[in-house]
Amino acid sequence: MNEVLTTIKKRKSARVFTDQRIPEEMKAEILNAAFEAPTAGAMMLYSILDITDEELKAKLAVICDHQPFIAKAPLVLIFLADYQRWYDAYCFAGCGPRNPGEGDLLLACADALIAAENTVIAAESLGIGSCYIGDILEHCETVRDLLDLPAYVLPATMVVYGYPTEGQKQRKKPVRFGREYLVFTNKYRRLTREEHWEMHRVRNEKDGFIEEAIDAYLKRRYAQKYNSAFALEMNRSVAEYLRKFRS
Repeated sequence: MNEVLTTIKKRKSARVFTDQRIPEEMKAEILNAAFEAPTAGAMMLYSILDITDEELKAKLAVICDHQPFIAKAPLVLIFLADYQRWYDAYCFAGCGPRNPGEGDLLLACADALIAAENTVIAAESLGIGSCYIGDILEHCETVRDLLDLPAYVLPATMVVYGYPTEGQKQRKKPVRFGREYLVFTNKYRRLTREEHWEMHRVRNEKDGFIEEAIDAYLKRRYAQKYNSAFALEMNRSVAEYLRKFRS
């Protein structure tokens, strides 16, 4: 296995960092990795906020589900799906552009997330851990005001980076679902009930979970994730954001 594949395979989220700072030259390489990412039509439909203000980091830690490790992270980047830059350029060129729509925003989200993943892999190759913070979407209206985001910009994700503690290095990476449940040939195929049960049973066993009835496990996950207060608020907030986006 080559070095790139090894880096991808071993990478896992880190949420506890040492006090070691990230050297400026390594920070530059992490950011440069974003700029090399694939991008729709070479448009680079994203912007990156480098959050260096400690007070702002502390506010983001509270907004994003009260996670103190965000404020302690040496490097905090917010990846913005950004159609504002091209919209403004079209206006300056006298194109009289239509307002960007949901499809434009989704394309920009793809660009932003691809760029973010490039930084995560680059950081891992340098011995620097990282963690995606999806909670940035939960209160995206608040985030918009906090970060002065214009109309056609959405906070797609936030990533925090730092040198992981020894405990984080030793922590087991969560087991992924088997390939047979994720990769289909030519057309999508919905899994049967039996396949769902087997998919979750195998992963839970490999993760060392105490075995429980799969339906009970799924009901617990449903309450924790899909029907949680976080998920419901995230959907409300993003829907409201998109409503303003359309206007």
